[in-house]
Amino acid sequence: MEAIRPDDQIHCRAMWISDVHLGSTHSKAKQLLQLLDRVHCDRLYLVGDIVDLLAMRRRVHWPQAHNKVVRKLMKLSRRDVEVVYIPGNHDYAFRTLCNNELGNIKIRRNLVHETLTGQRMLVTHGDELDYAVRYSKLNRIIGDIAYDTLMRLNRWVDKSREWLGKPYWSLAKWVKKNSAKAEQAIDAYQLAAINMAKDKGYDGIICGHLHYPTIRQQDGVLYCNDGDWVENCSALIEDDAGNLRLIRGESHPESIKRMIFIDATDEFTKGMPVAAAYEPAVPTPTNHC
Repeated sequence: MEAIRPDDQIHCRAMWISDVHLGSTHSKAKQLLQLLDRVHCDRLYLVGDIVDLLAMRRRVHWPQAHNKVVRKLMKLSRRDVEVVYIPGNHDYAFRTLCNNELGNIKIRRNLVHETLTGQRMLVTHGDELDYAVRYSKLNRIIGDIAYDTLMRLNRWVDKSREWLGKPYWSLAKWVKKNSAKAEQAIDAYQLAAINMAKDKGYDGIICGHLHYPTIRQQDGVLYCNDGDWVENCSALIEDDAGNLRLIRGESHPESIKRMIFIDATDEFTKGMPVAAAYEPAVPTPTNHC
């Protein structure tokens, strides 16, 4: 892992973020703002669940930080950044606006991104792949209740650690990594995504939805999940050489409310050396995405 120094700007051709869940108590909006203030990119893809309309049915949680995220995204779209919004299942209502614009933000159901190296990547939220891991309505209901309970516990742990002056640690992430059933479900989802991209003739797929940042190559297809801003505080970027890399935020050692950002590509790459995911593999300059 390579730390990006606190004052460095992050320059990249494109960035993907998803699963921010604005309107939910679980959203890490303040942490996302710190990333958006430092990123300079040509394209910004919002890969679904940016706003959590489902959570807002039960309770609306909309502090000032959530307003600031929306204003920041609108501000970026008015400058020289192409912002594309691909609604997910938690902000499904915006799918009725697909192929239209919200201000300067383009709204699409999905799209194809071509990297500098010529890879054609399907970009979609990913909820259409739920069939791979959910076998009945009862399973879905039980799973949703269990995840909501886990996130409530995660929030309590987060507040306790902040009060004690300790850095952020995700209980939900730990459970996923240490549960055999969760690992099996995640693997099934990833394989379904890889097969869908392969069947459609794409070089790879970029999605969110799963809250599980990963880069994985299998059968000549590249799978990328940009993670989330509930558990992982992660984003996917295409650097200036055309390589796809994952970055994540963690608490600054001198101030738990400040974020430092880590090149976490090695950490989140599954089943292959990082260089094997790219043709050609180009070293990334220090402190520059």
